[in-house]
Amino acid sequence: MVPLWGIDLGGTKIEGVVLDGPDTMNVLCRMRVPTEASKGYTHVLRQIQKLVETMMSEVGMRPTRIGMGTPGSLDPQTQTLKNSNTVCLNGKPFQRDVEALLKVPVRIANDANCFALAEARWGAVKEH
Repeated sequence: MVPLWGIDLGGTKIEGVVLDGPDTMNVLCRMRVPTEASKGYTHVLRQIQKLVETMMSEVGMRPTRIGMGTPGSLDPQTQTLKNSNTVCLNGKPFQRDVEALLKVPVRIANDANCFALAEARWGAVKEH
């Protein structure tokens, strides 16, 4: 079993899930913490770290990689987030910083794009 780790970074909450794998998609763990973006960029990073550490304790393993949906998008030239409604993230090297903090590869994509892809692949429209 190679568990799948995912994080949805939102304006009010950060939700994490660990699934048992791509074939069965059983939820091993699901947790959420408040984003508290008004406390700043470093605080948001610490909230993500807190969430991942709590999930690691719950499932008894470390992630080998994490997929994360973020508000806004990654600028391919500067490697910083842009157009985020969580404004403390804008202009920051978010992917680099969260990978350094968690010590695991993290791949980020716009949260709306993540939702659309998941819905197309596993949701109600997968047969169409």
